[in-house]
Amino acid sequence: MNSYFITGISTDVGKTLVAAAITQALEADYWKPIQSGGIEHSDRMEVQRLISNNDTVFHKERYFLETPMSPHEAAAIDGITIELEEIKRPQTENNMVIEGAGGLLVPLNDKHTIIDLIQPSDKVILVSSGYLGSINHTLLSIEVLRSRGLSCAGIIYNQVELSGTIEIIEKMTGVPTIAHLSYIDSLNNDSVAAVASTMREKLLAL
Repeated sequence: MNSYFITGISTDVGKTLVAAAITQALEADYWKPIQSGGIEHSDRMEVQRLISNNDTVFHKERYFLETPMSPHEAAAIDGITIELEEIKRPQTENNMVIEGAGGLLVPLNDKHTIIDLIQPSDKVILVSSGYLGSINHTLLSIEVLRSRGLSCAGIIYNQVELSGTIEIIEKMTGVPTIAHLSYIDSLNNDSVAAVASTMREKLLAL
C-alpha cells in the first residue's frame, strides 16, 4: 500500500480540498498528524464531509491544538511540546493520505518541521496556487525536498491563472502536473468526486 503526503507551498492553498479529492480518488485512509485550531470543524471533519466512499477510515490526530497558529506556538499556548517520536503512523492495509500543516518548514518544536514527518517511501504531492510569488514558493519547496533526499511525485495547481506559471515550474523542475483545479462554486461531495475522477489515473501511475 502507498502513503501520499500532501503538503503546500504556503497556508490556504487548498491542501484540504486536494487531500479530500485524493482520498476519494483512491478510497484511501486519511490522517492529519497535527491539527492547529478548528476544534469544532477540523480538517479531518471537512474531509469526512467532502468524500462519498464507504472505505475510508479517518484516523485521529496525534496532536490537536486549540489555537490556529504554527504548531510550535499553538503547542506552547497549550502547555505542551510536540515530540516527533510520539507521532506514530496508524496501522492500515489501505492506501493512506497524510495531510501536513502549512508548508514544509513550518516548525513543530525547536528542532523539527513538517518535512521531518515525511518518510522516504511517501509519495509527496505539492499543492501550489496562483498568487504573486507562488512560483518562487513552489521552486523553494521542491528544492528543500531534494535537499533532504526526498522527491516530489507531482504538483496539483489550485486556481492558477497567472500566465506561464505551470509551464516554467515544469521546465525548471521536471516535476509532473497531476491536476490543475479551477474555482469550485459549491464545495461538496459531488464536486469533490468530480475532481477526484479527473486525477485518479495519474495518481495510480505515480
